[in-house]
Amino acid sequence: MEIREDDLSGDRTRDLLRIHLEGMHANSPPGHVFALDLSGLKAPGVTVWSVWDAGEICGVGALKQIDGTTGELKSMRTHPRHLRKGVAALLLEHIIGIVRARGLRRLSLETGSGAAFEPALALYRKRGFVDGDAFGGYERSEFNQFLHLDLDAPTT
Repeated sequence: MEIREDDLSGDRTRDLLRIHLEGMHANSPPGHVFALDLSGLKAPGVTVWSVWDAGEICGVGALKQIDGTTGELKSMRTHPRHLRKGVAALLLEHIIGIVRARGLRRLSLETGSGAAFEPALALYRKRGFVDGDAFGGYERSEFNQFLHLDLDAPTT
């Protein structure tokens, strides 16, 4: 598998982002979905990577740099044909490496709650993310939760 920075111009990347947004809207009520759409992913301070294998897109993820110490993990999605192949773990490790290289001290994320989010939550918690407070202007609700990774902590 190959990870590359993505300019969001390709149809396959856009299709996967559409799947991502549809999934978010299917599992969270209106007004409670904070996933970035295409214009949000093209905003200054946001970098997107995609994972490819044999010319096929396998996953996508983004990093939004909040300030000089904190990054936010955004829009992580594995293509349904590539679930349980390690795509998300590979992409997460890549983004954590970028965050470390930028000298950031924390990586945070906002995600939904409920059974549909359990596989992603298990991955984040296995990697060392812990539950925490809302950040970056988000508000806590029964439909979301916040996880944080202290980058000063030992890696696993």
